[in-house]
Amino acid sequence: MSANIGASETASEVVSEVVEGSAGGSEAVPSARKPQLDLTDATWLSSSQGDGKDGDVQIAFVDGYIGMRDGRFPDGPVLVFTPAEWRAFVLGARDGEFDLT
Repeated sequence: MSANIGASETASEVVSEVVEGSAGGSEAVPSARKPQLDLTDATWLSSSQGDGKDGDVQIAFVDGYIGMRDGRFPDGPVLVFTPAEWRAFVLGARDGEFDLT
């Protein structure tokens, strides 16, 4: 499953295409159908800019999906992304699509 991001596409447009299943004919996994991942032995990574203390956003790669959580609440909810959704998010962040300033 992959989404090709064109120069004029934003990450949110790509995520919308992937979720709707229209990105290059790929089959998307709707949010309601994403698996309940066993995160018991997951290796959680903090950003390179983080100091490793609680409060960092943390990610883990598990069974072909990407889990993301708030390090302040390690037992709290985990957002689960497909590789295409994660790629769209990362590319959008790199392009400043989510900057608040």
